[in-house]
Amino acid sequence: MGMIDDLSTSLAGQVNQAAPFVVGVHTGHRPHSGILWRPDVVLASEQTLPRDLSGLSVLRGGQTVGASLAGRDTGTNVAVLKLATPLDGALPSPTPDTSPVGSLALILGADTAGHPTARLAMVHEVGEAWHSMAGGRIDALIRLDCRLAADEGGPVLTPSGALIGMSTAGPRRRTIVIPAATLARVVDPLLTEGRIARGWLGVGLQPVMIPDGFRQSSGRDSGLMVVSLASGAPAQLAGILPGDIVLDIDGTPVSRPRSLAASLGPDRIGQAVALRVLRAGALQTISVTVAARPAS
Repeated sequence: MGMIDDLSTSLAGQVNQAAPFVVGVHTGHRPHSGILWRPDVVLASEQTLPRDLSGLSVLRGGQTVGASLAGRDTGTNVAVLKLATPLDGALPSPTPDTSPVGSLALILGADTAGHPTARLAMVHEVGEAWHSMAGGRIDALIRLDCRLAADEGGPVLTPSGALIGMSTAGPRRRTIVIPAATLARVVDPLLTEGRIARGWLGVGLQPVMIPDGFRQSSGRDSGLMVVSLASGAPAQLAGILPGDIVLDIDGTPVSRPRSLAASLGPDRIGQAVALRVLRAGALQTISVTVAARPAS
């Protein structure tokens, strides 16, 4: 029992040390949690915030501070809040490494008064960088073996107290961690611009199988059929038509909308990309100039 007691004491100590940068985020709806990233900046899970944030406030240790939305990004599921009054205390210390499968993770959150809550999880799965359906690049896949509640958006720590990242509910409500590296990369653009600009073609796409008679000539078994075009969007201006099947972009095969979105990062805005399409059985290559996705 000595080792378990020692572990319990150590974890309780880490929660106590982390308490200054664990906050509650209240919007007039269901409360959630956040991370005090800087004395006047809080990070939260974007998907937990309603569109109307007129009653936004942050609670820590029974203290309430007014807050305003500085920026939000659905691609990485990060929202940045600016505090009316800075909060003092310790700030998170990110870990440069991904926690391995089987390691323990502390999921912290805040109760309705802004006092810390905690639960112990295990790292269920890790993987390479990936792109969300909304086109955001997440620097590593980190999945935990638990479900979230009001602690969504709070910090996830190693047992030694280093910040792994921010908890959030991923696809099928599986708990994932937005790594600290991703948080650090998006916080300043969200503070200054309010959003993360990403490339946009303005097409609605549906995965399809290539008809047998065209597989050999196209060199592809599957592609993305254009099912809609935004008026005045780059794809429409370039001559893309409904029913076209996109086979690849700049020579890279695309079989899922996410793979196309992943190739349209901020650095591609203003650049031309070559879309190879199958149109009525004929192959064409169409140049499309990438634009910035319109603000939602």
